[in-house]
Amino acid sequence: MKSLYALNSIRRTDRAVVEMYGNTGDDKTGVFELPSPADQESMIVIASNDAGWDHVSVSRADRCPTWEEMEHVKHLFFKPEETAMQLHVPQTDHINCHPHCLHLWRPHLVKIPRPPAEFVGPVAVGVK
Repeated sequence: MKSLYALNSIRRTDRAVVEMYGNTGDDKTGVFELPSPADQESMIVIASNDAGWDHVSVSRADRCPTWEEMEHVKHLFFKPEETAMQLHVPQTDHINCHPHCLHLWRPHLVKIPRPPAEFVGPVAVGVK
């Protein structure tokens, strides 16, 4: 995960954040509010770094974030060479605390396996 101090201009530091989390965060944690690249409406991002995982949750008041919005957040919060993932867990492990929230995860100690690029779509010459 990138140092989140670079995102201090969109970091929420209001009383509600301090009351909920005890502080306003640091270089790996915090609550952020940013405009959607799709429609400029507000998105809330909660970033954490604990127990061997980088994690960001992305929510909107009116709907789930789109692919474009999740990609935007991924580029803001993670380094270009880092892979982050969304997980679809077994139904028995499903937890839903907010109807319009999606998550990005990155484990610290293992590399996320990825399928061969050609399984995803046509591969451009020179791209691996």
